[in-house]
Amino acid sequence: MRALLQLLRTSGIRRAGAPAVAAARLPLGASAGPGPRRAMALYRTEERGQPHSPDYRLFFKNVAGHYISPFHDIPLKVDSQEENGIPTKRARNDEYENLFNMIVEVPRWTNAKMEIATEEPLNPIKQDVKNGKLRYVANIFPHKGYIWNYGALPQTWEDPHRKDESTDCCGDNDPIDVCEIGSKVLSRGEVVHVKILGILALIDQGETDWKLIAINMNDPEASKFHDIDDVRKYKPGYLEATLNWFRFYKIPEGKPENQFAFNGEFKNKAFALEVIKSTHECWKSLLMKKCDGGPINCTNVQVCDSPFHCSQEEARSLVESVSLSLDKGSKEEDQVWHFLGK
Repeated sequence: MRALLQLLRTSGIRRAGAPAVAAARLPLGASAGPGPRRAMALYRTEERGQPHSPDYRLFFKNVAGHYISPFHDIPLKVDSQEENGIPTKRARNDEYENLFNMIVEVPRWTNAKMEIATEEPLNPIKQDVKNGKLRYVANIFPHKGYIWNYGALPQTWEDPHRKDESTDCCGDNDPIDVCEIGSKVLSRGEVVHVKILGILALIDQGETDWKLIAINMNDPEASKFHDIDDVRKYKPGYLEATLNWFRFYKIPEGKPENQFAFNGEFKNKAFALEVIKSTHECWKSLLMKKCDGGPINCTNVQVCDSPFHCSQEEARSLVESVSLSLDKGSKEEDQVWHFLGK
């Protein structure tokens, strides 16, 4: 019987009544889960603490209801597709190979600087704090908050000890960032399938901070977008606005303009995919303890051959140790508009 179950797992066949994605452990770098139309059904979120307070955390669960790390346990690649809950085989083509899971940290038009807590167990989403205060990005005319749905690709890591050959700077110690340019305002904690279109190399205080440009696969106009030039064609001005947003967004804090590699040129899809591949390999080394991750917390539930693997019971205990505070917390920051002189 055990051999039969193993055969069913490896052949991609599910037992009747089994969940769409097995709660069993996954080998390092393996992908799991159905494709574009059912991405969100695979993951749920659970809030702890109060929004707009330092104790707020958004934890992730898989389809079986087990706590997971969005950083480590959600697969990078979209590996299969489903129709009516049934796995279907599709011909592998360029479009299929360019499907990735994106974790939404910041919905478009919002200001709270939410991010995956890379140094905490199970890496929930939290609001960044600096000098004891919650961080919000400024409104710089004509923009309101973030001008895209902003998030990250799971199972990627920009190694702060590894110098990027193309930028001559080391990584920023985070998962690789994504600017999703589709027409919908997505929700915090949503997991969506995106097509990668290009990439921008921000140099932030001497560190490489890649910004991927992508579009939600389920966006009504997604079929039009295949590479970075399609953004220029169908959303004229968006790339220029993106460059200016990253150039100026820290000025209201009293900091200088940000700098870019390649003179602020957006690189194409092929270049972006190579960067993703490289950061995924860095993540593998991190999870296998082959490099120094410093304070990065690598606790995971599904990467079975990682020395940081923990049981479902241990993961639940970690989450339950986080307070379910009933305090009201602070209100969202008052909105202020900044007009930058030329």
